[in-house]
Amino acid sequence: MRKIASFILLLLVCTLLKAQEHQMSKAYVVPADTLVQKKLRQWQDLKFGLFMHWGPYSEWGVVESWSLCPEDEPWEQRDPKHGATYFEYKKNYENLLTTFNPTNFNPEKWVKAAKNAGMKYVVFTTKHHDGFSMFDTKQTDYKITSPRDPFSSNPRSNVTKEIFNAFSKENFMIGAYFSKPDWHNENYWWPYFPPMGRNVNYDPAKHPERWQKFKDFTYNQISELMTDYGKVDILWLDGGWVRPKSTFDPKSPDYKKIYDQDIDMAKIAMMARKKQPGLIVVDRTVPGEFENYTTPEQKVPNEPLDHPWESCITMGNSWSYVPGDKYKSVNQIVSLLVKIVSRGGNLLMNIGPGPDGDWDPIAYQRLSQIGDWIKINGEGIYGSTSIAPYSEGNVFYTKSKNSNTIYAFNLSDNEKVKMPRTVTLHLKDIKKIKKISLLGVDKKIKFSETADALNITIPADLQENNKLTQTATFKIQY
Repeated sequence: MRKIASFILLLLVCTLLKAQEHQMSKAYVVPADTLVQKKLRQWQDLKFGLFMHWGPYSEWGVVESWSLCPEDEPWEQRDPKHGATYFEYKKNYENLLTTFNPTNFNPEKWVKAAKNAGMKYVVFTTKHHDGFSMFDTKQTDYKITSPRDPFSSNPRSNVTKEIFNAFSKENFMIGAYFSKPDWHNENYWWPYFPPMGRNVNYDPAKHPERWQKFKDFTYNQISELMTDYGKVDILWLDGGWVRPKSTFDPKSPDYKKIYDQDIDMAKIAMMARKKQPGLIVVDRTVPGEFENYTTPEQKVPNEPLDHPWESCITMGNSWSYVPGDKYKSVNQIVSLLVKIVSRGGNLLMNIGPGPDGDWDPIAYQRLSQIGDWIKINGEGIYGSTSIAPYSEGNVFYTKSKNSNTIYAFNLSDNEKVKMPRTVTLHLKDIKKIKKISLLGVDKKIKFSETADALNITIPADLQENNKLTQTATFKIQY
């Protein structure tokens, strides 16, 4: 009976997850602006991007912002050595700007490594939930260019501008991450009340003038980013709980407790697109016209989604810098990239710079090795679409958008690739195959077809001594 009950529970969970994916897909709204549609198509072809979470919190090596949140979640824990009480901790946290001095900051070094790895766009945290601005905003002095911050005297202190300029010169699409909640702003967490969680700590309906000041502050900061930082392609908004109450399910048991945190996304988007025509707006986790693509976090959908999407995933275990973080292997990263692209998505991979302004040397190692793989296999990644059956076993498929070419990525369990004598693929509705080649190998590959299978014969000398890493990728032309 226990086994039956467990099976039923598992089936129920799977059904609910499937329903959630379907619901998310159903709620997607195609942007009406043709320039946005065009840029979305361009972005979908890029496939691989760089994400960076960075701020004074890297000095302590703690999770970005979340230790300020007065909730009892595993990722929000505070180390008593940084403050015995919550308010002492918050004071010490916010005082980190007086010692934040990342003198090794060199965005050109990041650009070189990211470009070599095959990354094509970047999303940088201009401001996280803690409210610390990594750009020269005129709306607050809680910023990296504040006179209280020792790095403010550095000629490259406006790090957002430096990062955007450096990546733009190498033709990366530029994305500005921006947190809608701001836990430093007195009009979001009003000091009259203690913070009561991640949300605003007063009812905006009771204090509309205070909420209007916060809306103006948010609008003005985003306006600065859209005006003074060159070409911006993506406005990546986080903090999905800041949204109109009407977007929540009224049947939710907590619906009556939810505050209406409407910051007027229509006004923000109109302004931003006037300054940056074709801007992709990602009001993440808020379905509707301002979530131009969805962003599964730390996971890969089991099937293709019927709208633009990217998985945002950390290279290590943490979003922000943590000393001794455990980084994913090259095998794991390549597997993630292949799986995501086979489902029609993009991979946005996060690396957290340290307090000195540079990445962990391991991150550079990983990117270098990924670059070696991309140079051989990239033609099956960029400008591709998903194709049924999407995957079978360790094999994942993509199709070129512009030719009758399918790529079959046979993932290896180890860095060094070993292949059996015969590889069997089951492609649907593919007839008259003209040629099969193995990327990175200059040798003729023989194959035969049956009614329901494609059998590829691997020459004996390639089965173990092929010099391939991570995948054996078959290029199938028909």
